[in-house]
Amino acid sequence: MDDDRDDDKPLTFRQMLHSVLAAALGVQSGRNRTRDFSRGKPSHFILLGVGFTVLFVLVLVGAVKLILHLAQA
Repeated sequence: MDDDRDDDKPLTFRQMLHSVLAAALGVQSGRNRTRDFSRGKPSHFILLGVGFTVLFVLVLVGAVKLILHLAQA
């Protein structure tokens, strides 16, 4: 299988982003979690997690400002 050959390769950006989004929603599979711990670097996941959190907060702040602006009109 491809998984056997990929055991020593580092995770791609897409795989890490998928893992961060799945973890944020709380739906990370056990197989992917094991893959992340064995092949991923903690610093990459921390940076992606912080970036996702900042982006999420900015989107929420923007949505609230837009709703409040539209409510005043």
